[in-house]
Amino acid sequence: MTIPASEHLLVIGIIFIALIFDFINGFHDAANAIATVVATKVLPPLYAVAMAATFNFIGPFALGVAVAETIGTGIIQPDMVDSWVILSALLGAILWDLITWWLGLPTSSSHALIGGLIGAVLCKGKHLDLVIWSGVGKVAAFMLVAPLMGFCGSLLVTIAALHICKNMPSHRVNLYFRRLQLISAALYSLSHGTNDAQKVMGIIAILLFSNGWLSYFHVPWWTIFVCALAMGIGTLFGGWRIIRTMAQRLTNLRPYQGFSAETASSLVLGGMALGGIPVSTTHVITAGIIGVGAVRTVSAVLWGVAISIVWAWILTLPMAG
Repeated sequence: MTIPASEHLLVIGIIFIALIFDFINGFHDAANAIATVVATKVLPPLYAVAMAATFNFIGPFALGVAVAETIGTGIIQPDMVDSWVILSALLGAILWDLITWWLGLPTSSSHALIGGLIGAVLCKGKHLDLVIWSGVGKVAAFMLVAPLMGFCGSLLVTIAALHICKNMPSHRVNLYFRRLQLISAALYSLSHGTNDAQKVMGIIAILLFSNGWLSYFHVPWWTIFVCALAMGIGTLFGGWRIIRTMAQRLTNLRPYQGFSAETASSLVLGGMALGGIPVSTTHVITAGIIGVGAVRTVSAVLWGVAISIVWAWILTLPMAG
C-alpha cells in the first residue's frame, strides 16, 4: 500500500517538533548543567554553557539507549501510538516547559513528555488500560528515589570532602575544588545529555515504527545524532531565568559543594541511564544542591524556594498530560 505524501510530511513535521522539544529541553535544563559552576564562580556563564553544550552532545553516545527504549515501549501501549498522539504529547510538554521557564522553575522536561504521552493516549482511546501503569509506576517511584539519592549522595560527598580537607587552609581547598569542579561539571553534563536526549530518541523511534518507517523498534544512529545536536544547541542558548533560581536563590555554594553536588548527581544519572530508568535530571541536581547546602546548616537552604520547586515537580505530570 502506498503511503500518501501528506503522511510522510506529517511524520517529518512531527520529527521537527520533537527536535524543537529537545532544543527547549536543553534550553530549559541548561541550569542543571551549569548552576553550580556559575554559583561558585569557577566559570563565567557563557564558558560554562559552552562546556555543558559540548558534553550534552557527547552524552547520548556514551551510555547506550536503554532510556529511549523505555520511553518508546514502556509508558503507553505501542499499538495505540500514531502521529497525532506523538504530536499532542510533544505540544503539551513544550507548553508546560515554556510556562515553567517563564516562571523560573526548574521542572522536569522528561516528566512533562511522559505526562503528555499519557494524556494524549487516554484522550484517543478513553481507556486506562492503554497506559502501561507498571512503567508509569517505575517513573513515579523514581520521582522520589532519584532526588533522595542525589540528596544523600551529595550530603555524603560533602562530608567526606570536609573531613579530608579539614586541616588545609581555605584558599588551597578552594583552589583544588575549583579545578576538580571542571571535571565534575563535565561529567554531570555528560550524564545529563545521556539521560535527557534519549527521551526524544524514544519518541522519534516509536513514531517511525508506528508509521512503518522501521521494520522493528530500534533507535537509528541518525536519531541519536540529531537529538544530541538539538540538546547541545539548546543548552548553548541557556535558560537564564532558571539558572538564577538554581545558582543564586536556592543556597550559596562554594567550590567543594559544587563538586559534591555534581559528582553525586552524575553518578545517579549515569546509573539510571544504564538501567533504562527515565528520571529527572532537574530533580536530582536540585536535591543535590539542597543536600550540600544542608550540611552547613538547615537554614542555609531557602526552603520557600525549594517548596515552590517541589510543587512544580508534583504538577508536571498532570499539567503536561
